Amino acid sequence: MNQFTPAELRKLRSLKTPYGIQRLLDDMPYHLADTAWSPRRVLRENTSHCCEGAIFAAAALRVNGFPPLLLDLEADHDTDHVLALYRVNGHWGTIAKSNYAGCRYREPVYRTLRELAMSYFNTYFNMRRERTLRTFSRPVNLARFDRANWMTTEEPVWFIVNHLFDVKHYKLLRPDMIKRLHRIDERLFQAECLGKAMPPKNSQ
Repeated sequence: MNQFTPAELRKLRSLKTPYGIQRLLDDMPYHLADTAWSPRRVLRENTSHCCEGAIFAAAALRVNGFPPLLLDLEADHDTDHVLALYRVNGHWGTIAKSNYAGCRYREPVYRTLRELAMSYFNTYFNMRRERTLRTFSRPVNLARFDRANWMTTEEPVWFIVNHLFDVKHYKLLRPDMIKRLHRIDERLFQAECLGKAMPPKNSQ
């Protein structure tokens, strides 16, 4: 499939389900570098960040019989979050790599994409402890990039990242709602940062 080797296909097929894919992502160390690795590179290096993890999960979903879909979440004064999207019996779920505990997997129990996106709202915050999630995108089917060999190329897949910037996004909150938002408390902050990967400290 799109030039995966037999060994790579066996590995991806062994994951079997969206939850199996999520477990593999959870076992990978979080990748802090500013890269855009393909699923093949992620599989070889056994590490990924948010966007790489979602693209990898989309490829693994495809190998296991799902369309390779992404969903982009946009934030205010914060980084975006990219999710691999799947559907079971008409309900949406997601697979995600995140440096924060609550921004990862969602079971396929959400009737609409807005409902699914809102499930991330309470635990989506910046280091000023502001709740920052604002919009969600329409689904992006990565099959559109098959000619670029997005699953197996050794080149960076920035073309996927750039496409996500251009996709239509839908607002989650009205301006009056945003004005009334409170910062998260200390307990939620500490819980969400459990296991957070950090850059190595400067030894100088």
